[in-house]
Amino acid sequence: MKIDGRGIAGFVKRPDPAARVVLVYGPDAGLVRERAEAIARTVVSDLADPFAVAELSPDTLKDDPARLSDEAAAIPMLGGRRVVRVRGAGNESLAAVKNLLDDPKGDGLVVIEAGELESKSALRKLCEGADNAAAIACYRDEGADLSRTIADSLSASGISADSDALEWLTMHLGGDRAITRSEIEKLSLYVGAGKRASVEDCIAVIGDSADIDLDDVIRATAGGDMTSLDRAYARISAEGDSSIGVLRMVSRHFQRLQMAQGEMARGLDADAAMGKLRPPVFWKEKTPFKSQLSRWPLPRLTAALERLLEAEIQCKSSGMPAELVAQRCLMALAQMAAQAARR
Repeated sequence: MKIDGRGIAGFVKRPDPAARVVLVYGPDAGLVRERAEAIARTVVSDLADPFAVAELSPDTLKDDPARLSDEAAAIPMLGGRRVVRVRGAGNESLAAVKNLLDDPKGDGLVVIEAGELESKSALRKLCEGADNAAAIACYRDEGADLSRTIADSLSASGISADSDALEWLTMHLGGDRAITRSEIEKLSLYVGAGKRASVEDCIAVIGDSADIDLDDVIRATAGGDMTSLDRAYARISAEGDSSIGVLRMVSRHFQRLQMAQGEMARGLDADAAMGKLRPPVFWKEKTPFKSQLSRWPLPRLTAALERLLEAEIQCKSSGMPAELVAQRCLMALAQMAAQAARR
């Protein structure tokens, strides 16, 4: 069974008893780990208990597919249900999972963690299609979901934040749920329990921890530096960043340029227009942002945002590798910026 977004929270708290295998996968490794552990704890409270929890590697399952069924059928020494955890799984685990689902023994729960799996992944299709398995996708927090995660993390850490600080956090966090929570914990220690964080506090604590490679991609795209863009994009691709997520972050930056250009159209100079943005432009980015405004008038920004949206649609529907679609789009935008600088 495929667990959709609205049903995930309920399933994580109370997994369907029919599910003998739960596959938790996606590009947000922190969220994958968080949900997988929460599901496992519905069966075993102490995941470090070697008598109740077994951990198997994908290589073990590849070499000995029957091992998964054996471990799931084993009876814990002190009674209760058993949990079997598999991390970093891929299609090499397919035979083992299929054997278990076709002939389930015992009542152990198998929780599998995996990275981003395409819709044609055999392991993902098996778990989505089986009545006694479940698949949960974990995508990077964005928009309202990210705002809720940040608000929950702030509350859990015993602090609050100004509206500007919340906007700044929303722009600079979200790539990985575990990192988001860790950064909020650091902010809490810096601000102090019961205090209110300002945007200056956020910049002081988290500014240097933001995704530098992604910032490089955004800066190179809007600034027309195709050589730097090529290097930065190669780095984030190697790190496994979602192509659609990258396109959306670049779009968000171009929307900020659009807002600043709108203020300039009403008579403000570039510095004053930048000062109107919320959250404010990070001090290290003010010079390149101002330079980008000279290369991106409103009509060109509109065209750029349309191109970014079209690239996202192609990533989802064209059948072409999403990484290649995104890279071509960003390179085309960088070329537009470079041409504008030469005029």
